[in-house]
Amino acid sequence: MSETATAVGAEGLGARARELDAVDPLAGHRKLFALDEETVYLDGNSLGALPAHVPARMADVIGREWGELRIRSWDESGWWTAPERVGDRIAPIVGAAPGQIVVGDSTSVNVFKAVVGAVRLAGPERDEILVDATTFPTDGYLAASAARLTGRRLVPVAPGEAASAVGPRTAAVLLNHVDFRTGRLHDLPGLTAAVRAAGALAIWDLCHSAGALPVGLDAHGVDLAVGCTYKYLNGGPGAPAFLYVAERHQAAFDSPLPGWTSHADPFGMTPEYAAADGAVRGRVGTPDILSMLALEAALDVWDGVAVESVRAKSLALTDFFLECVAAYVPAGRVVPVTPGAHAERGSQVSLSCPDAPRVMRRLIERGVVGDLRRPDVLRFGFTPLYVGFADAERAARVLAEILAEPDPDPDPGTETVPMQAETGPEQTGTGPTQAETPGA
Repeated sequence: MSETATAVGAEGLGARARELDAVDPLAGHRKLFALDEETVYLDGNSLGALPAHVPARMADVIGREWGELRIRSWDESGWWTAPERVGDRIAPIVGAAPGQIVVGDSTSVNVFKAVVGAVRLAGPERDEILVDATTFPTDGYLAASAARLTGRRLVPVAPGEAASAVGPRTAAVLLNHVDFRTGRLHDLPGLTAAVRAAGALAIWDLCHSAGALPVGLDAHGVDLAVGCTYKYLNGGPGAPAFLYVAERHQAAFDSPLPGWTSHADPFGMTPEYAAADGAVRGRVGTPDILSMLALEAALDVWDGVAVESVRAKSLALTDFFLECVAAYVPAGRVVPVTPGAHAERGSQVSLSCPDAPRVMRRLIERGVVGDLRRPDVLRFGFTPLYVGFADAERAARVLAEILAEPDPDPDPGTETVPMQAETGPEQTGTGPTQAETPGA
């Protein structure tokens, strides 16, 4: 495309972006976040932006609740009940009734609890665990460990083949709702129905869907689910994850990590374990209060927001971004790997680019923050509560400008990038590059 054509296209798409932002019902939520106008932040699928009121809440937690009340805050400030209370705040966002979600531990720990717990619920005659072959690696590692622990056989399957692969020997199936590399949205209702029809239990990893789109855990009969809270729920780096156990399974749910806080009488300190009722039995140890209460405060940005509205804007944003990329970027320089069909798309757009590390580094230098997954995937996460259409247009335009630059190193395999996480200290060894952010 010529420079003149590009300029004309940019003017038209820029005007459309301003028009769309002007009528966006969620546009006012951007002011609730600590964001600067110089940066287009498209990495909320790795780390959500800071809600602006959270620092004041944490100052109170640290200065008054911890500093003045000290041990009294377990009771007087509600620290002890925070895992269930925060779980009930997350429940409507993922389509669950109260009393089925507990918050605490990491996603990894909760995946392990869910898989082993599901196998125990399924019974000894079922000796296979199916796992998403394209999963985030940790889910695969933990499913393999759960299989060894329970004496089951691990069977990796493509998500699209799970319905035909499940059978009378299947105990549990662990799937990702949205693929972390491509942004593909898998068929949670249909796959859950197929798994349950075969007598197995369906476990879903919601890390890339919770807070981005309707999930419908109860409506679709999901058995167990896990998810992180530091992406689209904006809970902060390392914020505690959540575990969903459907009410129908709670009485029989046998966690592989029984801890004193999931005991029916935690302060009885008895040597025999007796599990508490309800979601509480998903707890393990002492809650991580500082990050728990930061998450609780962060969830205030969801007050009055319907996840269906978030989904509608997400699809509009990603549609518009793909349109801008097609208009600005010379043909063949990037290839979308995120499905075009709305029913198959999460809230990110992934583009295949041969020199992805260099391109993402330059994007970040130019104020467009996404991330990459090696070897060649550029990822752009669209968080509708604070990302606007002008952000999408600017990101595509800057991407096109960078792709038009001469490549100082035509061999992407020889490029070196400073070993520094986007928000972390300098790393050495095998740490993430600047463009490779932790958190899937």
